[in-house]
Amino acid sequence: MSSSQCFENPPSLSPTSGAGNVQDLGGLQTYLAGPPHSKLAILLISDVFGYEAPNLRFDDPQFDRESWGKAHNTDKGYEDAKAIIAALKSKGASAIGAAGFCWGGKVAVKLASSTDIKAAVLLHPSRVTEDDINDVKVPIAILGAEKDHVSPPEQMKQFGEKLSVKSEFDSLVKIFPGVAHGWTVRYKVEDELAVRSAEEAHLDMLNWLTKCVK
Repeated sequence: MSSSQCFENPPSLSPTSGAGNVQDLGGLQTYLAGPPHSKLAILLISDVFGYEAPNLRFDDPQFDRESWGKAHNTDKGYEDAKAIIAALKSKGASAIGAAGFCWGGKVAVKLASSTDIKAAVLLHPSRVTEDDINDVKVPIAILGAEKDHVSPPEQMKQFGEKLSVKSEFDSLVKIFPGVAHGWTVRYKVEDELAVRSAEEAHLDMLNWLTKCVK
């Protein structure tokens, strides 16, 4: 079951926002943006609010987080992600990276245990275990929050120590001060400090994936 932090600061998003569009990819409704014929692709795996953040998930006082978790388990998320990756490859993508936010971090780290992707970034991940980290086979960066009850900074640093002994690929663990779980995607645009911290994390993510996904 996800921590209450996974559901804090719910976003108000519009399904029509952004420059991309929603298409069926690998049997799933997927938001796509960028050059359609690129040989490089990045799979962004969202937190529990999804890419449209439906109001039902935070307006219903009877919302049952445990039931939601059972209906959206990360094992199925992993299989869905693999289907999307296969569809991207069928469209000509030769190198794919993945970044996972909160719930999506668990899916991304599972992908990092395979050769399906070239690199991964976990941003304030949820439910990642030591076994998950031991299984990682590709370059991976973990961006954690100082105030995170879901994935405490001490645990993220322990993950970093385990990854550092894997000399066959690069790894990075960075803890952002003064921020809480979910800060990279659920922040108030009028909060300058929150925006700066989120943008720094986004840049770190992009730099990592640009370096590793070739």
